[in-house]
Amino acid sequence: MRGILYCYMRQADKVETFKSTQKMDAALHSKFDTWSGDAISQPYHHLQLDVVALFVLYLVQMTASGLQIVFNTDEVAFVQNLIYYLERSYRVPDFGMWERGSKYNNGSCELHSSSIGAAKAALESANGFNLFGTKKGAPWSVLWVDIDAHNRNRTVMDSLLPRESNSKSADSALIPTVSFPFFAVDKESLRLATLQKIISKLEGRYGMKRFKGDGYMTADEDRSRQHYQPAEIKMFNEIECEWPIFFVYLIIDGIINDNQKQVNEYSEKLKPLLVERHNNLKILPRFYYVSKENLEMERSAPGSMERESSFTLFEEPPVFLWGQAVFTICNLLTDGLITAHDLDPIKRYLPMVERHKVSMRYSTFSGVVSDTIIQVSLIAESKHLQTILSTYGFATQTPQQVEPIEIWPSQELLKVYLHLGANDKLGLSGRPKRPIGALGTCKIYSVHGRTVVCYPLMFDIGDFYMAFDTQTLIDELQHSLQFVSSYWRMPMRPLFIFLLREDVIEENRRGPMLEVLSAFKKGVWEGIKVCLGRVQSFIGSSVVENLEFARQDNLCTMEQDIIQPFTGKDSSFDGEVCILKRTASSFSNLTQISEDFDEELQRANAFRSRSTDDIVAHLRDFHSGASLALLFGELSKREGLHFDTGNGTCYDRLNKLCRKAAQQKLWSLVRYSASLCHKVVDSLAPSITSVLVHDKHVTLGVFGHEEVVISNPLPPSTIKDILYTLCTPHDERDACLQQELVLHVGAAINKQPKLFHGMLQVRIGWLAHAMRLLLKHRNVHYGSYDADDGGEVQSEDIHDLSPSAIKCLLHDVLTVEKHSDLTWLQKKQIAGALNKAPYDFYSKVWLILERSPEGFVINGHHLPQQPTLSDMGKNEVAWWKKVEAMFKGLHRPEFRHLIVEMLMVTAVVLERNPEFSFQTCTDIDAVVRSAIESYKTDNQFQEHISSSADDEVNDDIGLFCNLPPETSVRFMMQSVMKCLLGGSIKFTTDETCSVS
Repeated sequence: MRGILYCYMRQADKVETFKSTQKMDAALHSKFDTWSGDAISQPYHHLQLDVVALFVLYLVQMTASGLQIVFNTDEVAFVQNLIYYLERSYRVPDFGMWERGSKYNNGSCELHSSSIGAAKAALESANGFNLFGTKKGAPWSVLWVDIDAHNRNRTVMDSLLPRESNSKSADSALIPTVSFPFFAVDKESLRLATLQKIISKLEGRYGMKRFKGDGYMTADEDRSRQHYQPAEIKMFNEIECEWPIFFVYLIIDGIINDNQKQVNEYSEKLKPLLVERHNNLKILPRFYYVSKENLEMERSAPGSMERESSFTLFEEPPVFLWGQAVFTICNLLTDGLITAHDLDPIKRYLPMVERHKVSMRYSTFSGVVSDTIIQVSLIAESKHLQTILSTYGFATQTPQQVEPIEIWPSQELLKVYLHLGANDKLGLSGRPKRPIGALGTCKIYSVHGRTVVCYPLMFDIGDFYMAFDTQTLIDELQHSLQFVSSYWRMPMRPLFIFLLREDVIEENRRGPMLEVLSAFKKGVWEGIKVCLGRVQSFIGSSVVENLEFARQDNLCTMEQDIIQPFTGKDSSFDGEVCILKRTASSFSNLTQISEDFDEELQRANAFRSRSTDDIVAHLRDFHSGASLALLFGELSKREGLHFDTGNGTCYDRLNKLCRKAAQQKLWSLVRYSASLCHKVVDSLAPSITSVLVHDKHVTLGVFGHEEVVISNPLPPSTIKDILYTLCTPHDERDACLQQELVLHVGAAINKQPKLFHGMLQVRIGWLAHAMRLLLKHRNVHYGSYDADDGGEVQSEDIHDLSPSAIKCLLHDVLTVEKHSDLTWLQKKQIAGALNKAPYDFYSKVWLILERSPEGFVINGHHLPQQPTLSDMGKNEVAWWKKVEAMFKGLHRPEFRHLIVEMLMVTAVVLERNPEFSFQTCTDIDAVVRSAIESYKTDNQFQEHISSSADDEVNDDIGLFCNLPPETSVRFMMQSVMKCLLGGSIKFTTDETCSVS
């Protein structure tokens, strides 16, 4: 272990880079030269999180058993940085246990349940553990784990299981994840479901296949190439090598879980697979493979052919060390020479409800799931607000009344954590500047005599503007409290600091917040148990985290970092003089000034062409928010956000303007100012990860313009760059709006995944377009969509809506099929913008391709029958992506929906008429247009066009889309039959067809 630690420490520069960027080229190398300890570079994919997790886990296990492996603080600092390396595993695609990434072995990586589970297990084991041992350790030799990062690994792993990844439905790599040695799954039902899926899909006579389509060491594999050709894995189906080591793992699993039937079953299956050497020593082969001459017979009759052991291959080493080690452990357990506790000193093998951590002074994780009561302390930012709330019967404290306890924003706590794991000798900077999550802010912290509580990031008005929207704040409050209630795993109760600001308790929108506080007094809010009280009275029943790693010699450095406790209302914003009034167009587009704008705004727009000095000199002449935003925006684009305007930097002035606008609910101006500041909302990356683990991709970009597809998790900085690069040239406000939508989509897909059925991609720009379409209809027929207490004026601009109204509008768009007030055209426009497809859509398109020898064309993209059919399967994600790619460049949502309907109709025709097939390459767009032309020659056309007074129905496509489904499908089916037969097919008027 010390040898591995030594090899890892020589790569400290990679750890320092990776913990902040999670880039592949900064991954730790896990293969070393035996003699020199140098990392082995090519050809090998080094990004394997499970390997690092295994090292950390066994470092803890072996130290807990009484061995001493770590001897100095340099080594402690490095291991702490390995914790940072693992904490973001939930959003880091890697190459997995088999070093190949996706099952297609094309050099791409993906999220693996096995890697995330391994990281989760390592983080649980390491948290609070003293690397010098329980008797020899000191505060600075303790490992610390971000409880929120651990929980995100757990939730993502649970969402992925029983799948291994997007490309691998079942994978034997999950056996050691859910069983020995990681024991990563908390829910027994999920553990059993994962094992059962692997056994049912991958078990053979000679062991388990690693995964379906695995070509490793098969007779057909071309070993001269590191990667496979597209769809090459099809040739490996049914001839994958079978690995007996997983029978050994299942025997160990049976012993630990007292399942004698499982032990006996796999013991009998294992016996004939062992190879006996001349000294009567039984050796476990690495795998069994199908010989070259038996490949075809094995493919035609899977499991019928005898297989050869890996020892018959000349390049195979004489002993498979991994397998032999696990087999030896299995024999020791079977013979009763060791117990499960000897194998697992920290008792991870126990069920979650029975698991107790070994005695570790600083440990805070608990395996016991309790009925959590959340302690809530109400903190008023000013005495004025305290007086107002007292008139309603709510007792609060001001920051001064909490003293000597200090209240810190969570960002201030980060300044302390910056010293955790920092080591100048190794070039390690300590904890990355990652936000403290909801669980982390529910603890009390002791920092060398200072007692500190933190309020959650949702109350930080400097972070983003969402906290200024009362209903959004209440929704986020409910989500956070529910999250803490569900996932608190510590022995004491959580302490939640509820910071109340005057901005959200203003008289015209005080009602909803008072209802929440009334529920708190009763002890239950939305099913969440809470207990109100003073901060001082909760000290004895809360978790106290002693941050003693911040050694005395670092205290001066921390003070230089200017830790700023929260002391009450910030009055610096009150001096900003600007009249935030509404213009006629409600700031619909601040970058394009029209005659509708007032005189000052037009004057400000003219000033944008003047010199920087001239603009700065005349800033005092402008008072309206829109005018100042235009000018500050122009200055920041020329000189940068940190340009000094004489009364603060551009960033400071825009930030103040953003806050003023938020107080007055001028959301278009808020988003414009926030975008100019390049603000990024917290939890952006985790929200995208939530969508990805549901087998969907995310695209960012403005509707009708360039989009970027996100198929793997990305760090927040990359997401920020994508948003501001793609959105700013078209409308600055969209960069912030799309961040709101990403947050709402991430939350919705976790709570109601059915809302996203039929969507392979969640295209945020298109989603915003669908919302604009619905908003336009709602405003025309029902007035303002936003029922905000601030008295919003009617507007068709989505940017004028509050964040909570955006959330409601999003939900309405996702449930558009339930709205009876929409026309057929509007429903198809919105459904097309959502990129929704009917159930079994991709299988239907596969059927069409099977009956199209020359392939077909969609939106100018030709899809050939071969090699597509031979390269892919109809249930593979790669096929679904292929179909979706054909719609690229199509910017009319309703026409996209018509093409989808036409494909479904075509599949129905071909299913009912097996003798039919397309003899030539068919242009599906042309078939749709043919249906429209048939409709135009029909008698109903003139009647329909005269009755369609809606402005939206302004061309033939719009008229056709506005038809009832039974009518439009009739013309579609007629067009398909014409294409198939080359003639015209007449339908009687009483004959109807529909597509579900």
